[in-house]
Amino acid sequence: MKRLILLLALGVSAPAMAQHQGHGGHAAEPAKKPDPHARHNMPAADPHAGHGAPAPAPPVAPPPAAASSGPAYAADAVYGADAMAAAREEMRGEHGAMRFGKVLIDRLEYRAEDGGDGYAWDAQGWYGGDIHKLWLKSEGEGGFGEALEHGEAQALWSRAIDPWFDLQLGLRQDFGRGPERTHLVLGVQGLAPYWFEVDAAAFVSTKGDVTARVEAEYDLRITQKLILQPEAEVQFSLQDVPELRIGSGIATGEVGLRLRYEVKPQFAPYVGVEYQRGFGDTARFRRAGGEEAGGWSVLFGVRAWF
Repeated sequence: MKRLILLLALGVSAPAMAQHQGHGGHAAEPAKKPDPHARHNMPAADPHAGHGAPAPAPPVAPPPAAASSGPAYAADAVYGADAMAAAREEMRGEHGAMRFGKVLIDRLEYRAEDGGDGYAWDAQGWYGGDIHKLWLKSEGEGGFGEALEHGEAQALWSRAIDPWFDLQLGLRQDFGRGPERTHLVLGVQGLAPYWFEVDAAAFVSTKGDVTARVEAEYDLRITQKLILQPEAEVQFSLQDVPELRIGSGIATGEVGLRLRYEVKPQFAPYVGVEYQRGFGDTARFRRAGGEEAGGWSVLFGVRAWF
């Protein structure tokens, strides 16, 4: 009661007294929470405030005359022009002008087939630089104890037309059973997308016969040393050539599968199978000569290069 009289004497209002009594005698007023939007109405700062005009570009002047007064190659002034010319020529030779060569015996094989066993070979080699090469090729097949069925040799000039393919131009000479022929050769050879090795060529013989051949093969690595190689070849002819037992259109086709083991990269024996067949008039010419139109062969051979 004495406290109430004292507060009335000091002039405290009734609502303040009620609030004072409702807080159990605590005289301090609770603190207010800060307004989270208190600064949202403040004017935004000018991002360009205090920035002056852009600085002018520095003046550009031509190089002094003394900069072009020395030798074309600075090292000439130290070691002499003759010594450095020889060094630059040697460096060009080591970085692109060197000559290389390779001989690849892709197939040298024994062929077990119905009607008599035989043999076959397919080899090629080249010598030259990055752009121009001399390319030599030879392939053929025959039966044991018989005359050579077919053989050919090619001499080609090869020029790189992009990093993957070479354009080839040259001559091909046939030998073996039947009349010999000489052909003009125009073809391309290289590595197609997905690592298919492709060799395609067109041939024009001295008798006016026009033929073509497309070969493709692929190396499927089962392990680092065991490699499965599928291959296919198709031959075409623009006309019938009865003396060579070749018919027009798709003349022959063959597909094969060879599994080789690389004893070392330069030497790999293999086993495989191959199916070869003549089509159209080619099959007719074969049957007329007492042969089958096509058949299977079991292959045993080696692949080597050096």
